[in-house]
Amino acid sequence: MLSTTIKEATKEAHQQLEKKVVQKLKAIRSNQDYADLLRYFYAYFSHLEKVIAPFITIDILPDYAQRRNSSFLKSDIEALGGDINNLPETSVPEINNVIQALGALYVMEGSIMGGSIIVQMLAKGGITEGVSFFSGYGPATGQMWGTFISVLNAIAANDEEEAIAVHTANDTFNHFAAVFAETEQPING
Repeated sequence: MLSTTIKEATKEAHQQLEKKVVQKLKAIRSNQDYADLLRYFYAYFSHLEKVIAPFITIDILPDYAQRRNSSFLKSDIEALGGDINNLPETSVPEINNVIQALGALYVMEGSIMGGSIIVQMLAKGGITEGVSFFSGYGPATGQMWGTFISVLNAIAANDEEEAIAVHTANDTFNHFAAVFAETEQPING
């Protein structure tokens, strides 16, 4: 199954990105710091959404329009008093087909699964606003993930297609990590 293969094959890239994000989260001391971090997420996710949009139709993923997207990040940034001007530079993987788009979407949708942990980390630091993006789908998070995984598993018809999805997912993690690598100084610096 592609979902099992992709999880194992992207483990290292996932952990590298997670390490950078957790480091940034631990440095948050104010709503402004948090809004600054969300700007990195918004810059990358909004860019990635634009390149996958032509390939993720309602025939592929019927509930795509109801899924969490960068508009939640924009709302969170604005709720914290920030804006989306002068965003960090981003680059995204090459996306030319449905298989690649779903490989990238695997990373985006997977970020939901760790969202509740991020919300808890932020709350411990006194940050309770601007968490709609990381709150995911609330009680429906497991169901939404299951729906996505079913689509992902059904789409790859052979080992070659699985390899394409895995490659794109790894690229998606790596490109996202590069957004943070650009500025290894504090996020508000």
